[in-house]
Amino acid sequence: MSTPAGELAIRRTELTSSEAAALIAALNAELSARYPEDGATHFRLDPDEVAAGNGVFLVAALAGETVACGAVRRIAPRIAEIKRMYVMPRARGRGVAQALLARLEGEARALGARRVVLETGNRQPEALALYARAGYSTIDAYGEYLASPLSVCMGKELDLVD
Repeated sequence: MSTPAGELAIRRTELTSSEAAALIAALNAELSARYPEDGATHFRLDPDEVAAGNGVFLVAALAGETVACGAVRRIAPRIAEIKRMYVMPRARGRGVAQALLARLEGEARALGARRVVLETGNRQPEALALYARAGYSTIDAYGEYLASPLSVCMGKELDLVD
């Protein structure tokens, strides 16, 4: 089922906002349920990484209810990383994740990125399928994910124009 364009609103917010905190808490709870073993990590995102010029933290609302979030941060001059993508279960299957991912890729382009990378978990088949449908392919682990056996890293070259 897709979401009518007029029903979905995506906007920037501060990572320190209460709505961001609520979505990240829900994301972390879901990740803890999927990865309960010792050593499973919820990778961080700091407010300065999504400050103007460095990245952006977005929330998505359906019919006025905030139901999703995601971030992009620049990690190298022409490389950006997607972080903290999450859609609340009640809003899944409605095109929210695809729309949010497309917007994050646009924000990455605005930061000067020509490549986007991300990390997800090996027990998140929905996320793996979403990213594959959007043109991402598996890449070697990088950065903080090198020591994480549960991580799957993916990347995509960005077109110069949306």
